[in-house]
Amino acid sequence: MYSIVEMKGLKDRYRCGYCGNGWGKVSYGMWSHAMTVQDYQDLIDRGWRRSGKYVYKPVMNKTCCPQYTIRCHALDFQPSKTHKKILKKVKKFLSKGEMPVGQCDGGCDGEPMDSAFEAGGGVPPVDPVKMQQSQVERPLIPSSPEGDGDAKPASSETSREEAASSPAVKSPRLAPKPGVGADPSRPPCRKAKDLRKERRLQKEQQRRQDGGTLTSPNPTPLNPASSQPKTVEEFIADSLPDDAVHRLEVRLVRSSPPSPQFKASFDASYQVYKLYQMAIHHDPPDKPSESQVRLVPVSFEDPDFLASYEQSAALYARYQMAVHGDSPFECDESQFKRFLCDSPLEAETSPDGPDVGYGSFHQQYWLDGRIVAVGVIDILPSCVSSVYLYYHPDFASLSLGSYSALREISFTRQLQKQSPKLSYYYLGFYIHSCPKMRYKGQYTPSDLLCPETYVWMPIERCIPRLETSAYARLNEDAQAGDARALKDLGRTLVLHRRTVMPYAAYARKRKGPSDEREVEQYASLVGQTCAERILLYRA
Repeated sequence: MYSIVEMKGLKDRYRCGYCGNGWGKVSYGMWSHAMTVQDYQDLIDRGWRRSGKYVYKPVMNKTCCPQYTIRCHALDFQPSKTHKKILKKVKKFLSKGEMPVGQCDGGCDGEPMDSAFEAGGGVPPVDPVKMQQSQVERPLIPSSPEGDGDAKPASSETSREEAASSPAVKSPRLAPKPGVGADPSRPPCRKAKDLRKERRLQKEQQRRQDGGTLTSPNPTPLNPASSQPKTVEEFIADSLPDDAVHRLEVRLVRSSPPSPQFKASFDASYQVYKLYQMAIHHDPPDKPSESQVRLVPVSFEDPDFLASYEQSAALYARYQMAVHGDSPFECDESQFKRFLCDSPLEAETSPDGPDVGYGSFHQQYWLDGRIVAVGVIDILPSCVSSVYLYYHPDFASLSLGSYSALREISFTRQLQKQSPKLSYYYLGFYIHSCPKMRYKGQYTPSDLLCPETYVWMPIERCIPRLETSAYARLNEDAQAGDARALKDLGRTLVLHRRTVMPYAAYARKRKGPSDEREVEQYASLVGQTCAERILLYRA
């Protein structure tokens, strides 16, 4: 079984969906007629990524928003406080039917969507302030005391000295009035951090006493496992009450070649995609005159929306084709198939591989018998690679993008039990220069791929370099190079007139004026190992 690709060359000066630059994106691309899962694994480990059957690699030192391949160590992942909030939020919705207040726009949820950006579809940039409030979900408390003009009053938890010396006090310091000194009937003032530490120790001792464990200055739990943090699986598996309002089921269906289950649910899945593209990634199809503006809610229960739905969808599709060219953000069925259903990956099985096999799949989220979200993934020899996520806009406030990523990490850990080397979760591209794409760094521990040596580096060691420059060599070893760099062009495999041959033999038979330059460029990009396995089609 061979992978067969056709080089499309350099694509530059086109619109960037991350920063909105109309001519800042630069990448190499090739069309993949067929691809083995191992070849694609090796390609994404060199910075490539697919959108349908189109495989592309950003020119990192030239593109406006350098895109670094990121992977999470799924086996070592522990959910953060934000992740736990999302898992609990979904559970609360399922058990009680309570929808969180406030709807999330297209960017705050942080779903992997790199393929959509690459192929030319434009997504309006997200306000970093909105992003910080809705995606990260941290309390809206000023990080600096300058955000509050009044000094915090001294209390039993805060000393008067701390309050008086706080930089939040705007009024000039006044000379203290003469007094009688400390009140002997009151306890002396103590620092708040000392009080908090004391309360934590008291609670810990109380918990151990309740569990029958004797307290000591350095207590050791009788059951070490009880002190382990809760895993993402434990959060997901938390049982719902018998009277739970909703039922959620996640189904894995093979999308290429399409399984019977995929075919049976295709229309329902496509309708969710169409709603998602129109409501979440709203690029207005046209700007009518002021007298023609009509505001209608995005709901199939609204008669005005239903009456204009087909016309609006058709106009949107024509706009996407005319303005953005061959864009994946078109809502018509053929584009949906080409972008999210077609895949060059061959369906493969292996004795030491996962039971479901390798290849391209859809993970469908069924709520009370209907699809509300779909995660598009590739299962590869070493990882689960996230391709895209779309969901019904009515459920945007559930943070389904982040929730699906947590489910996919859990799924990766499940597959690793069947296939030991499948232990990573790839989130696509990390873009430090784009604030709304930094959320991927929250799935720790994680690595970024060095764009020059193709060595994985811990993300915490990369951030200081990316703070200085959008593009950076991440490998700290100045002497290190690309271990799979092109060394022998003649061994590159080509497919010519249905015959497989090394480039050295092809060059002797038929060689055009630009052949050597084009083949060398391709082989340098894919590396020596892939160049000797993948067939480069030559007309």
